[in-house]
Amino acid sequence: MHDTVLRRAEDADARPAAEVWLRSFAAALPSVSCAHSPDDVRDWFARVLVPQYETWVADRNGQVLGLLVLNGPELKQLYLEPDWRGRGLGDRFIALAKAQRPAGLSLWTFQVNAAARRFYERHDFCEAEQTDGSRNDEREPDVHYLWTPAG
Repeated sequence: MHDTVLRRAEDADARPAAEVWLRSFAAALPSVSCAHSPDDVRDWFARVLVPQYETWVADRNGQVLGLLVLNGPELKQLYLEPDWRGRGLGDRFIALAKAQRPAGLSLWTFQVNAAARRFYERHDFCEAEQTDGSRNDEREPDVHYLWTPAG
């Protein structure tokens, strides 16, 4: 893990980060239909996420293993290569997000994503609301989480 660096994404990271996102989404959410085609996801990463948002990647010897996307106080994306889940990389991304947004963070995750919910709750995110999913592209019931620093 010591040879894995968290760094700001560059244009060249858009495609590898999109591939991580696609593999991770499929592995973590097998019951959720992705609302966008793989090509649309790749295009979205290249045109929007990497150039317009604060996007970070986990880089190990030139290989992208995960990504974190922040937009203002919102943690928009946190996805890891499936084989890299449970190795502390997500913990490092959360520590980075909290350091970048010390006033607090919010995020959404799907209700069916029990592993993500446990992960965020372990990192002191508190459930703020549940919705029927009518506001997300997948139309999947979701959960809104908030992290507010102690003190």
